[in-house]
Amino acid sequence: MSDSTCDEPLERGQGPADERVNAEGGFSAVAPDLAGRLGELLDDLQKAANLQPGQLVVVGASSSEVVGRRIGTATSREVGEVLVDTVLEWARALGVEVAFQCCEHLNRSLVVERSTAVARSLEEVFAIPVPGAGGAVASVAYFRMNNACLVAEVRADAGIDIGDTLIGMHLKRVAVPVRGRHQTLGAAHVTMAKTRPPLVGGVRAVYDVAEAKRRIAGSLPD
Repeated sequence: MSDSTCDEPLERGQGPADERVNAEGGFSAVAPDLAGRLGELLDDLQKAANLQPGQLVVVGASSSEVVGRRIGTATSREVGEVLVDTVLEWARALGVEVAFQCCEHLNRSLVVERSTAVARSLEEVFAIPVPGAGGAVASVAYFRMNNACLVAEVRADAGIDIGDTLIGMHLKRVAVPVRGRHQTLGAAHVTMAKTRPPLVGGVRAVYDVAEAKRRIAGSLPD
């Protein structure tokens, strides 16, 4: 069964002729503001999610969608490099960890640092992402990281989806939409999310720290 949900190498000629694009030309059309705009979106995500060192962010991105073509029809390595480098610089400054989602061809497995996989007891799978099976972003990330590997799944604390690549399966159970200052990156639609722990208890449960301290103080004898 064929599909076109993964960024494919241009020489494969995926998609109708009018959907093909020269990757260099497509990149030049969106390049000037790409890193800056993504940086602003990531800062918006951090402001909403208040990510702490050691927490995990999942990133899904289609370079084809960024340059204005349908996902899987116009891979751009150059776009992949800008996206990955911008995300990694942001993540390292915050001390957070990143998982880059591969495409459907690799069952949406994720590129992570091996130290992340070990620390989180993640199930390792094996493949080397390439533009035709994994996607431009995942393939760049694999070789940008210090010691990368592929894992089957994660439960991330937050995420950014560039081009509707469907990262929800790799977020923790209760996801909360985050609205950044931009809704697009290049031509790609952008969705972001943070997560929170499920709330437990009933009408007597307390979720606010200040209220909890007030209740505790009020229950103690003078």
